[in-house]
Amino acid sequence: MKSSIALIGNPVSGRSSKRLLREIFLLIKSSVPSTKLFITEKPGDAERLLREALSLQPDLIVSAGGDGTCNEIINVIAGSSLPMAVIPLGTSNVLALELKIPFNLKDAVSKALTGTAHRVSLGHVQCEGKSRYFSLMAGVGYDANAVYGRGKRLSGKTAYIFSGIKKLFSWSPDELSIVVDGNPFRGYSLIVSNLSRYGGDFRIAPDADIKKPVLYAFIMHGKRKLDILRYATGIMRGRHLKLKDITYMPATYIDIKGFARIQVDGDYIGRTPAVIEAMPDSLSLVY
Repeated sequence: MKSSIALIGNPVSGRSSKRLLREIFLLIKSSVPSTKLFITEKPGDAERLLREALSLQPDLIVSAGGDGTCNEIINVIAGSSLPMAVIPLGTSNVLALELKIPFNLKDAVSKALTGTAHRVSLGHVQCEGKSRYFSLMAGVGYDANAVYGRGKRLSGKTAYIFSGIKKLFSWSPDELSIVVDGNPFRGYSLIVSNLSRYGGDFRIAPDADIKKPVLYAFIMHGKRKLDILRYATGIMRGRHLKLKDITYMPATYIDIKGFARIQVDGDYIGRTPAVIEAMPDSLSLVY
């Protein structure tokens, strides 16, 4: 049984609210009295509040929010033995879907308190002097271009593919040099997956598994606007891996040169050149 828990809650994530976070807090506290609730107000707060919470020496971190809240927590505890549990309150909750974490509130709390901690892998991006872990995926090119300049992160199944449709008219990408574990490619957009799902329940990388020590790269070689629409349609229909102008392969180290924007777990982080690599056994995740 856990002796101390830090609950990091996002009240504006999907179906969340301060009232709901309070309910979750009381449910957890009834089993673990030494539980403290930290409520975020803006992007970056989950990381800041968690660093404060670590002074209390919790033995479990619970993320109550969406994938963005999870990402901030991961970027504090990656590489440590401190476990994280997830209570899905966001719009898409890709991580929870992948791990079959219950969406029912009481069941999710029970899983957080009684589930097993597993060592899982993450992805890691370095670009523009920044360093960022991701649990879901990194997007380079079109989907990152859709995120760029938005006031909020992408959310929802359809949003991941179509929220940037208005930017399609100005889409004029540079060609990228992409080297995957020593194998050179040219392309215009790239999605690097740590999970099979993308943007909800679309299985963009059916072979990806958070327990595997590798990522999966989906490289799009077409540059035309019609190509983007064709890729999006293929993803929605589950036929994208049959397209002739894509490359899909496992990857541990990817070097990208050229100009393109980058997003991780739905948040814009910077531009290429960049290095993306697999980080095996780098997080303890309860599920």
